[in-house]
Amino acid sequence: MQRRTLIHRSLAASALLLGGSFAAQPAVAQGAWPTGKPITYMVPFPPGGNTDTLARVIAQPLGQALGTPVVIENKGGAGGSVGSGLAARAPADGYTILGGTISSHSINVSLYSKLDYDPIKSFTPVAMLGSGPLVLVVPSASPYKTLDDVLAASKAKAGSGGLSSASPGTGTSPHMALELLAYQSGVKFTHVPYKGSGPAVQDVVGGQVDMMFDTTLIVGPHIQSGKLRPIAVTSSRRLESLPDVPTIAEAGQKGFDMGSWQAVFAPAGTPKPIVDRLHAEIMKIVATPEVQARLKSFGMVPSTMTPAELGAYQQAEVTKWAQVIKAAGIKAE
Repeated sequence: MQRRTLIHRSLAASALLLGGSFAAQPAVAQGAWPTGKPITYMVPFPPGGNTDTLARVIAQPLGQALGTPVVIENKGGAGGSVGSGLAARAPADGYTILGGTISSHSINVSLYSKLDYDPIKSFTPVAMLGSGPLVLVVPSASPYKTLDDVLAASKAKAGSGGLSSASPGTGTSPHMALELLAYQSGVKFTHVPYKGSGPAVQDVVGGQVDMMFDTTLIVGPHIQSGKLRPIAVTSSRRLESLPDVPTIAEAGQKGFDMGSWQAVFAPAGTPKPIVDRLHAEIMKIVATPEVQARLKSFGMVPSTMTPAELGAYQQAEVTKWAQVIKAAGIKAE
Protein backbone atom coordinates (compact mmCIF):
# COMPACT_ATOMS: atom_id res chain seq x y z
CA MET A 1 0.00 0.00 0.00
CA GLN A 2 2.81 2.32 0.96
CA ARG A 3 4.64 1.46 -2.28
CA ARG A 4 1.48 2.18 -4.35
CA THR A 5 1.04 5.56 -2.58
CA LEU A 6 4.64 6.48 -3.34
CA ILE A 7 4.13 5.54 -7.00
CA HIS A 8 0.99 7.71 -7.21
CA ARG A 9 2.81 10.62 -5.60
CA SER A 10 5.71 10.22 -7.98
CA LEU A 11 3.39 10.18 -11.00
CA ALA A 12 1.50 13.24 -9.73
CA ALA A 13 4.76 15.13 -9.20
CA SER A 14 5.90 14.20 -12.71
CA ALA A 15 2.61 15.39 -14.15
CA LEU A 16 2.96 18.72 -12.34
CA LEU A 17 6.50 19.12 -13.60
CA LEU A 18 5.50 18.28 -17.16
CA GLY A 19 2.47 20.51 -16.96
CA GLY A 20 4.61 23.32 -15.61
CA SER A 21 7.12 22.91 -18.41
CA PHE A 22 4.39 22.90 -21.08
CA ALA A 23 2.76 25.96 -19.48
CA ALA A 24 6.09 27.77 -19.49
CA GLN A 25 6.74 27.12 -23.18
CA PRO A 26 4.39 29.80 -24.57
CA ALA A 27 5.94 32.40 -22.24
CA VAL A 28 9.43 31.48 -23.46
CA ALA A 29 8.33 31.57 -27.08
CA GLN A 30 6.50 34.85 -26.47
CA GLY A 31 9.62 36.47 -25.07
CA ALA A 32 11.84 35.49 -28.00
CA TRP A 33 12.00 38.56 -30.23
CA PRO A 34 12.99 38.93 -32.95
CA THR A 35 12.95 35.38 -34.28
CA GLY A 36 14.29 36.11 -37.75
CA LYS A 37 10.92 37.17 -39.12
CA PRO A 38 11.24 40.44 -41.09
CA ILE A 39 10.17 43.69 -39.42
CA THR A 40 8.02 45.97 -41.58
CA TYR A 41 8.96 49.65 -41.35
CA MET A 42 5.81 51.35 -42.64
CA VAL A 43 6.34 54.72 -44.31
CA PRO A 44 2.99 56.51 -44.76
CA PHE A 45 4.32 58.68 -47.59
CA PRO A 46 5.59 58.02 -51.13
CA PRO A 47 9.27 57.20 -51.74
CA GLY A 48 11.76 60.07 -51.84
CA GLY A 49 10.54 62.34 -49.05
CA ASN A 50 12.18 62.99 -45.68
CA THR A 51 10.25 60.23 -43.86
CA ASP A 52 11.15 57.66 -46.51
CA THR A 53 14.79 58.75 -46.68
CA LEU A 54 15.22 58.57 -42.90
CA ALA A 55 13.56 55.14 -42.80
CA ARG A 56 16.06 53.85 -45.34
CA VAL A 57 18.95 55.36 -43.38
CA ILE A 58 17.79 53.55 -40.23
CA ALA A 59 16.44 50.26 -41.61
CA GLN A 60 19.71 48.57 -42.60
CA PRO A 61 21.70 49.20 -39.39
CA LEU A 62 18.59 48.43 -37.31
CA GLY A 63 18.24 45.08 -39.08
CA GLN A 64 21.91 44.33 -38.44
CA ALA A 65 21.57 45.21 -34.74
CA LEU A 66 18.47 43.03 -34.31
CA GLY A 67 19.66 40.18 -36.52
CA THR A 68 16.58 40.26 -38.73
CA PRO A 69 15.64 42.10 -41.96
CA VAL A 70 13.86 45.47 -41.69
CA VAL A 71 11.78 46.00 -44.83
CA ILE A 72 10.45 49.41 -45.94
CA GLU A 73 6.82 49.49 -47.09
CA ASN A 74 5.49 52.76 -48.56
CA LYS A 75 1.76 53.37 -48.18
CA GLY A 76 1.15 57.03 -48.98
CA GLY A 77 -2.07 59.00 -49.01
CA ALA A 78 -4.08 61.61 -47.08
CA GLY A 79 -1.12 63.26 -45.37
CA GLY A 80 0.17 60.00 -43.93
CA SER A 81 -3.24 58.77 -42.77
CA VAL A 82 -3.50 55.71 -45.03
CA GLY A 83 -0.25 54.07 -43.97
CA SER A 84 -0.74 55.08 -40.33
CA GLY A 85 -4.15 53.40 -40.30
CA LEU A 86 -2.64 50.19 -41.67
CA ALA A 87 0.12 50.23 -39.05
CA ALA A 88 -2.41 50.87 -36.27
CA ARG A 89 -4.28 47.67 -37.23
CA ALA A 90 -1.12 45.52 -37.45
CA PRO A 91 -0.40 42.95 -34.71
CA ALA A 92 1.35 44.48 -31.69
CA ASP A 93 4.14 41.90 -31.80
CA GLY A 94 7.18 44.03 -32.63
CA TYR A 95 7.17 43.17 -36.33
CA THR A 96 5.59 46.45 -37.47
CA ILE A 97 6.95 49.94 -36.84
CA LEU A 98 5.85 53.23 -38.40
CA GLY A 99 7.55 56.44 -39.44
CA GLY A 100 5.25 59.05 -37.89
CA THR A 101 5.37 62.80 -38.43
CA ILE A 102 3.87 66.05 -37.24
CA SER A 103 1.21 65.56 -39.92
CA SER A 104 0.25 61.93 -39.32
CA HIS A 105 0.52 62.04 -35.53
CA SER A 106 -0.57 65.50 -34.44
CA ILE A 107 -2.27 67.48 -37.22
CA ASN A 108 -4.44 64.99 -39.14
CA VAL A 109 -6.70 64.13 -36.21
CA SER A 110 -8.05 67.70 -36.29
CA LEU A 111 -7.77 68.21 -40.03
CA TYR A 112 -9.73 65.18 -41.27
CA SER A 113 -13.35 64.59 -40.22
CA LYS A 114 -12.85 60.82 -40.56
CA LEU A 115 -9.66 59.16 -39.43
CA ASP A 116 -9.45 55.40 -38.90
CA TYR A 117 -6.84 55.64 -36.14
CA ASP A 118 -6.21 57.70 -33.03
CA PRO A 119 -2.70 59.23 -33.08
CA ILE A 120 -2.38 58.75 -29.32
CA LYS A 121 -4.42 55.64 -28.45
CA SER A 122 -3.55 53.56 -31.54
CA PHE A 123 0.23 53.74 -31.09
CA THR A 124 3.08 53.28 -28.65
CA PRO A 125 5.85 55.92 -28.95
CA VAL A 126 9.25 54.37 -29.73
CA ALA A 127 11.76 57.05 -30.71
CA MET A 128 11.92 60.69 -31.75
CA LEU A 129 14.43 61.02 -34.58
CA GLY A 130 14.60 64.80 -34.84
CA SER A 131 12.80 68.04 -35.49
CA GLY A 132 13.43 70.51 -38.27
CA PRO A 133 12.50 74.18 -37.96
CA LEU A 134 11.07 75.97 -40.95
CA VAL A 135 12.24 79.25 -42.44
CA LEU A 136 9.96 82.08 -43.52
CA VAL A 137 11.27 83.44 -46.82
CA VAL A 138 10.33 86.10 -49.38
CA PRO A 139 11.67 86.76 -52.90
CA SER A 140 14.93 88.69 -52.98
CA ALA A 141 13.14 91.57 -54.75
CA SER A 142 10.52 91.80 -52.01
CA PRO A 143 10.39 95.03 -50.00
CA TYR A 144 9.88 93.04 -46.76
CA LYS A 145 13.00 92.61 -44.65
CA THR A 146 11.62 91.79 -41.18
CA LEU A 147 8.69 89.93 -39.66
CA ASP A 148 7.18 93.28 -38.67
CA ASP A 149 7.30 94.29 -42.36
CA VAL A 150 5.47 91.10 -43.34
CA LEU A 151 2.80 91.47 -40.66
CA ALA A 152 2.22 95.17 -41.39
CA ALA A 153 1.93 94.57 -45.14
CA SER A 154 -0.47 91.67 -44.69
CA LYS A 155 -2.58 93.69 -42.25
CA ALA A 156 -2.73 96.54 -44.77
CA LYS A 157 -4.02 94.11 -47.40
CA ALA A 158 -6.54 92.44 -45.07
CA GLY A 159 -9.42 93.46 -47.34
CA SER A 160 -8.01 91.32 -50.15
CA GLY A 161 -6.95 88.43 -47.89
CA GLY A 162 -3.49 89.63 -46.89
CA LEU A 163 -0.16 88.47 -48.30
CA SER A 164 -0.11 85.18 -50.17
CA SER A 165 1.88 82.25 -48.77
CA ALA A 166 2.74 79.08 -50.70
CA SER A 167 2.89 75.58 -49.20
CA PRO A 168 3.33 71.99 -50.43
CA GLY A 169 -0.31 71.31 -49.55
CA THR A 170 -3.14 71.74 -47.07
CA GLY A 171 -2.26 70.40 -43.62
CA THR A 172 1.49 70.21 -44.27
CA SER A 173 3.88 71.70 -41.73
CA PRO A 174 4.58 74.82 -43.88
CA HIS A 175 0.82 75.44 -44.05
CA MET A 176 0.46 74.93 -40.30
CA ALA A 177 3.35 77.33 -39.60
CA LEU A 178 1.45 79.99 -41.54
CA GLU A 179 -1.76 79.29 -39.62
CA LEU A 180 0.10 79.38 -36.30
CA LEU A 181 1.55 82.78 -37.20
CA ALA A 182 -1.91 84.02 -38.20
CA TYR A 183 -3.40 82.61 -34.99
CA GLN A 184 -0.81 84.21 -32.70
CA SER A 185 -0.51 87.55 -34.49
CA GLY A 186 -4.16 88.03 -35.44
CA VAL A 187 -3.07 88.87 -39.00
CA LYS A 188 -4.73 87.30 -42.06
CA PHE A 189 -2.86 85.62 -44.92
CA THR A 190 -3.98 83.85 -48.09
CA HIS A 191 -2.83 80.25 -48.22
CA VAL A 192 -1.81 79.00 -51.70
CA PRO A 193 -1.44 75.19 -51.64
CA TYR A 194 0.68 73.38 -54.25
CA LYS A 195 1.33 69.72 -54.97
CA GLY A 196 4.74 69.62 -53.35
CA SER A 197 7.45 72.03 -52.25
CA GLY A 198 9.15 72.16 -55.67
CA PRO A 199 6.51 74.11 -57.57
CA ALA A 200 5.69 76.18 -54.47
CA VAL A 201 9.23 77.47 -54.00
CA GLN A 202 9.61 78.21 -57.72
CA ASP A 203 6.59 80.52 -57.67
CA VAL A 204 7.93 82.32 -54.60
CA VAL A 205 11.33 82.74 -56.28
CA GLY A 206 9.51 84.05 -59.36
CA GLY A 207 7.49 86.54 -57.32
CA GLN A 208 4.07 85.04 -58.12
CA VAL A 209 3.54 84.40 -54.38
CA ASP A 210 4.60 86.75 -51.58
CA MET A 211 6.22 84.29 -49.18
CA MET A 212 6.40 80.75 -47.83
CA PHE A 213 7.58 78.59 -44.94
CA ASP A 214 9.67 75.48 -45.61
CA THR A 215 12.70 73.53 -44.43
CA THR A 216 16.28 74.57 -45.12
CA LEU A 217 16.50 71.51 -47.37
CA ILE A 218 14.00 73.22 -49.70
CA VAL A 219 14.73 76.94 -49.31
CA GLY A 220 18.40 76.79 -48.28
CA PRO A 221 19.88 76.57 -51.80
CA HIS A 222 17.76 79.55 -52.92
CA ILE A 223 18.86 81.56 -49.88
CA GLN A 224 22.50 80.77 -50.69
CA SER A 225 22.02 81.79 -54.35
CA GLY A 226 20.42 85.06 -53.32
CA LYS A 227 17.01 84.31 -54.85
CA LEU A 228 15.21 84.19 -51.50
CA ARG A 229 15.56 86.35 -48.39
CA PRO A 230 15.14 84.65 -45.01
CA ILE A 231 12.92 86.57 -42.59
CA ALA A 232 12.70 84.36 -39.51
CA VAL A 233 12.89 80.73 -38.32
CA THR A 234 10.13 78.86 -36.49
CA SER A 235 12.25 77.20 -33.78
CA SER A 236 12.91 78.61 -30.30
CA ARG A 237 16.62 78.86 -31.15
CA ARG A 238 18.43 80.26 -34.16
CA LEU A 239 19.75 77.86 -36.78
CA GLU A 240 23.49 77.18 -36.95
CA SER A 241 23.28 77.51 -40.74
CA LEU A 242 21.48 80.90 -40.51
CA PRO A 243 22.93 82.53 -37.38
CA ASP A 244 21.90 86.07 -38.37
CA VAL A 245 18.24 85.18 -38.95
CA PRO A 246 16.08 85.75 -35.85
CA THR A 247 13.49 83.35 -34.53
CA ILE A 248 9.83 84.34 -34.87
CA ALA A 249 9.71 84.58 -31.07
CA GLU A 250 12.67 86.99 -31.09
CA ALA A 251 10.94 88.99 -33.82
CA GLY A 252 7.98 89.69 -31.56
CA GLN A 253 5.72 86.61 -31.47
CA LYS A 254 6.65 85.34 -28.01
CA GLY A 255 6.23 81.62 -27.42
CA PHE A 256 6.22 80.76 -31.13
CA ASP A 257 7.98 77.41 -31.50
CA MET A 258 7.42 74.89 -34.24
CA GLY A 259 9.36 72.08 -35.84
CA SER A 260 8.53 69.53 -38.51
CA TRP A 261 9.36 66.34 -36.58
CA GLN A 262 9.99 62.72 -37.48
CA ALA A 263 9.50 59.81 -35.08
CA VAL A 264 9.02 56.05 -34.88
CA PHE A 265 5.89 54.42 -33.43
CA ALA A 266 4.62 50.86 -32.93
CA PRO A 267 1.02 49.58 -32.71
CA ALA A 268 -0.55 50.12 -29.28
CA GLY A 269 0.06 47.19 -26.96
CA THR A 270 3.51 46.33 -28.29
CA PRO A 271 5.34 44.79 -25.27
CA LYS A 272 7.52 47.25 -23.35
CA PRO A 273 10.71 45.10 -23.60
CA ILE A 274 10.38 45.21 -27.39
CA VAL A 275 9.72 48.98 -27.39
CA ASP A 276 12.72 49.52 -25.10
CA ARG A 277 14.99 47.44 -27.34
CA LEU A 278 13.80 49.25 -30.49
CA HIS A 279 14.31 52.61 -28.81
CA ALA A 280 17.82 51.72 -27.64
CA GLU A 281 18.95 50.44 -31.04
CA ILE A 282 17.42 53.35 -32.97
CA MET A 283 19.03 55.88 -30.61
CA LYS A 284 22.43 54.22 -31.16
CA ILE A 285 21.92 54.61 -34.91
CA VAL A 286 20.79 58.25 -34.60
CA ALA A 287 23.91 59.00 -32.52
CA THR A 288 26.31 57.86 -35.27
CA PRO A 289 28.15 60.64 -37.15
CA GLU A 290 26.71 59.49 -40.48
CA VAL A 291 23.07 59.78 -39.36
CA GLN A 292 23.72 62.99 -37.42
CA ALA A 293 25.11 64.50 -40.62
CA ARG A 294 22.15 63.25 -42.65
CA LEU A 295 19.63 64.71 -40.21
CA LYS A 296 21.44 68.05 -40.18
CA SER A 297 21.47 68.05 -43.99
CA PHE A 298 17.66 67.95 -43.77
CA GLY A 299 17.77 70.95 -41.45
CA MET A 300 16.82 68.72 -38.52
CA VAL A 301 18.08 68.73 -34.95
CA PRO A 302 18.64 65.12 -33.75
CA SER A 303 16.65 64.11 -30.66
CA THR A 304 17.38 62.10 -27.51
CA MET A 305 13.78 61.92 -26.22
CA THR A 306 12.69 58.81 -24.31
CA PRO A 307 9.48 57.06 -25.42
CA ALA A 308 7.65 58.68 -22.49
CA GLU A 309 8.94 62.14 -23.44
CA LEU A 310 7.89 61.57 -27.05
CA GLY A 311 4.40 60.61 -25.86
CA ALA A 312 4.08 63.78 -23.76
CA TYR A 313 5.42 65.94 -26.59
CA GLN A 314 3.01 64.37 -29.07
CA GLN A 315 0.05 64.98 -26.76
CA ALA A 316 1.01 68.66 -26.47
CA GLU A 317 1.32 68.89 -30.26
CA VAL A 318 -2.14 67.37 -30.80
CA THR A 319 -3.64 69.95 -28.41
CA LYS A 320 -1.78 72.88 -29.98
CA TRP A 321 -2.73 72.08 -33.56
CA ALA A 322 -6.35 71.35 -32.63
CA GLN A 323 -6.62 74.95 -31.39
CA VAL A 324 -4.93 76.40 -34.48
CA ILE A 325 -6.97 74.33 -36.96
CA LYS A 326 -10.25 75.13 -35.21
CA ALA A 327 -9.45 78.87 -35.18
CA ALA A 328 -8.53 78.79 -38.89
CA GLY A 329 -11.55 76.67 -39.83
CA ILE A 330 -9.42 74.28 -41.92
CA LYS A 331 -10.73 70.94 -43.14
CA ALA A 332 -9.25 68.39 -45.54
CA GLU A 333 -11.39 65.69 -47.09
